[in-house]
Amino acid sequence: MSYFWLPQSEFELITFDLLKKVFTSSKRIFMANIKKNKGVIAILTGGGDVPGLNPAIRAITIRALREGYKVIGLRRGWGGAIDIIRDKKYDNSNNYRVLTKEIVNKAGRTGGTFLHTSRTRPSHVAKEDVPDHLKDSYNEEMNDLTDEVIKNLGWLGVDYLIPIGGDDTLSYGVHLFRQGLKVVAIPKTMDNDVPGTDYCIGFSTCVTRTISLTNNLRTAAGSHERVMVLEVFGRYAGFTAMLPTMAGAANRCVIPEHTCDLELLTQLILEDRRDNPSNYSILLVSEGASLTGTEMIYQSAEKDAYGHAKLGGIGDMFATGIKELSPRYNNGKRVNTINQRLGYMVRCGDPDAIDSIIPMAYGNLALDLILKGIDGRLVVLKNGRYDNVPIDVVTSSKKIVDVNKYYNTERLRPFFHSFEMQPMFIMTSEAI
Repeated sequence: MSYFWLPQSEFELITFDLLKKVFTSSKRIFMANIKKNKGVIAILTGGGDVPGLNPAIRAITIRALREGYKVIGLRRGWGGAIDIIRDKKYDNSNNYRVLTKEIVNKAGRTGGTFLHTSRTRPSHVAKEDVPDHLKDSYNEEMNDLTDEVIKNLGWLGVDYLIPIGGDDTLSYGVHLFRQGLKVVAIPKTMDNDVPGTDYCIGFSTCVTRTISLTNNLRTAAGSHERVMVLEVFGRYAGFTAMLPTMAGAANRCVIPEHTCDLELLTQLILEDRRDNPSNYSILLVSEGASLTGTEMIYQSAEKDAYGHAKLGGIGDMFATGIKELSPRYNNGKRVNTINQRLGYMVRCGDPDAIDSIIPMAYGNLALDLILKGIDGRLVVLKNGRYDNVPIDVVTSSKKIVDVNKYYNTERLRPFFHSFEMQPMFIMTSEAI
């Protein structure tokens, strides 16, 4: 048997070298873990729910976690941001939750928003809506809780905020950006009226559902030989009435951008009825439309935090008016009408293909910007290509139908000169 013998000094050198390698390796792993924890991203959804919100939340979360960020979902839009109590012992689970891959994967294929939503506007909080723990400090009839929002986000350690919403929700995001917070915004609204982008999450599903529901309801109109009036969403912009009509779902449409003459409308819609072998016709009316000499029709005088009263009822007025005037254009005989509000039927349920794909792209676009250290941007689609623009475009202009280009005011229906080089949704493009 032979033995290998080393002088003590050499043994110590080898032992030291091994320890050094182990320490260096451990240090690298430790430093890698430190480097991997890049910060905190908060997501919120505000305003009306639409299909496509959950896919957007999923896309942001999956990518952010892979890149080394912690992701927090603020609940009930800006509502969760003002209700937080800055005490680690307090249960704030009703105001925010830490998002994981398991949570977002489960919800990512569904409609609505699992983070919930509200129309809270932190800069304009009525006295009765101030959270209980803040009532001593904020007791005016109208209160600005922006300082509390900023403190709450700081307490959560939020580095970047991603609000997903329409022009109301995002306008407050612009306000926070101007206060120094890092904000990257994603446009969402069925009305598709956020400035700066051709497309907002929820619009395609809304149009798809409007076409489908209209086609289902036409059997009743045809059976009874009536004029069917369908009221659709669209407070200031008529895109949700224009696109389905252009696709052949309706004979005419009335939009907020043009005040309608009831006499002309009745004449045209009854001509359509006579020309139809089944003796019926269909009219789409945007909720924000108005008759000559009238204003918007509201369900009540109560307004939300952004100053909007709930619309609804203009379809009733059109249906009644057409019925009363119909004898003038139908040989003295009255024509009955069918009146239906599509309402929440077009915003519920699962997203269609476009509202599954675009939210995924928007979420990744937001992360691309964050990884580059860029904020104060709105991710957009322009002329079929993904891009981003300054976030303050949201408050700098209004996006509505260009009546001169796309709406025939004499025929009360969409028109176009050519589809060549037009964006996919035709009249939803605009110059920034």
